[in-house]
Parts: sequence; structure tokens; C-alpha cells
Amino acid sequence: MQEIVGVLEEQQLELAALLAGLDDDDWSRPSACAGWSISDVVLHLAQSNEMAIGSTRGDFEAVLGRLLEGAPPAANVDEGAAVMVVNERGRPPSEVHARYQRSCVDLREGLLRHEPGDRVQWVAGQLAARTLATTRLAEAWIHTGDIAAGLGVELDPTDRLWHIARLAWRTIPYAFQRAGRDAPGPVAFRLIAPNGDAWDFGDDNAPTVITGSAHELCQVAAQRATASDTNLTGEGPDAAEVLELVRTFA
Repeated sequence: MQEIVGVLEEQQLELAALLAGLDDDDWSRPSACAGWSISDVVLHLAQSNEMAIGSTRGDFEAVLGRLLEGAPPAANVDEGAAVMVVNERGRPPSEVHARYQRSCVDLREGLLRHEPGDRVQWVAGQLAARTLATTRLAEAWIHTGDIAAGLGVELDPTDRLWHIARLAWRTIPYAFQRAGRDAPGPVAFRLIAPNGDAWDFGDDNAPTVITGSAHELCQVAAQRATASDTNLTGEGPDAAEVLELVRTFA
């Protein structure tokens, strides 16, 4: 767990550097997450970190209930995240910031109390503690980009994306299930890392192969880009659906 939690901390520190020194007007700026300000995004990260902390402590449902208390019913996970933000929107930026910072520390400590294969509760069901850490890394990366865009800052992609690209590949069956589609056959990713290295996921004989930039693949999986706006290519019977449905969040 030390490795993935260390990578998560690196991502949290990148976001911390963006938030350092912002004034109240900056916190009110729109982010690249539609309809959310920078403050809303940080609030969401704090809330979802708290849910993950609940997972590590065995009281996920209780934490979720507290965050949804007084909120209108939500039809799906995305709506649930939105109503939780609306439920607590308007808190002072200093309070939101402190809550987020505290949640980062508590999350890392909670994850480190587990072995990688320990099963914990999450939004989409039970998963391994290491996978939970990776999903938190992926979400932190997505929203760091949303906040950077709101501040007009361009961030360089890093090798942390290896973990996010691997998560996208491993959860392809879930992405199809979530969309009500039949599971695809074997899929391989043949990606180019930010430093030019090759990142390969999947068997050599997989009938469906996705090829291109790891950064662009992660953007598509984050639903911050569509495949047609990138240089990603796909070959095989399930390529079009994989590029449509791939995701790194519940």
C-alpha cells in the first residue's frame, strides 16, 4: 500500500500547490467541472475523501448517510455527488480548504492500515483497498485538472498516469455493465507515457486494441475529452464502445 498511497500523496500535493495563496475571489472562479466553482470542486473532494475514509474504517454507509442528510433523493452516483455539494455549498473557503486538507491526511492514514487486497465498501460495491486508493488518485487527478483550468494554469502530465490508465483498463467490464451493455471481449491498451515509454496493458492476442497517448486516454476516461477529439485509435470488435464507455470513476 505504501507505493500507491505515496503516489496519491504526490497528486494531493500538486493540488495543494494550486490552492495555496488563493483569495476568496479565486475560490469563486468557475472550474472546468461544469456548474461547479473551485470551492465546489474542493468541497466534493473533501466529501468523497470522507466517504473513502469511512470505507477504510468500516462505516461507509454511516458517512454517506451523514453527507446526504437533508438532501433530495438522487437517481445515480453522479446526481448523488451533485446533491452533496449543493447540500453544503456556500461554506467559507478557509473552512472548505481546512476540511479538504484534513481529509487527505486521514485518507492516507486509513488506507495504510490495510493490506492491498483487503476488501472495503465503496459506491459500486466492494473492492480491494489498493483499488480504492487508485480511484482516489484518479479523482484527485481529474479535479486537479478542473481547478488548474479554472486558474488558467497548465499542468504537465506525469508518470502517475500509469496507475490511472491501468485502472481504466481493469474496470472496462464495470464501465460496460454500468451502461447496460454486454461485457466486451479481451481488450488491450498500447499507450505512450508522458516520457515516451510504452505502457502496455492486456494480452498480445487481445482482439480489441486501443493505441495512443496515455494522457489522452486518461482524459477520455475522466470524461474530460471525447476520443474523437484525441489521437487515440482503436481496432477490433469492441474498440468504439470501449472508447465511448471507458471511465475511472463510479
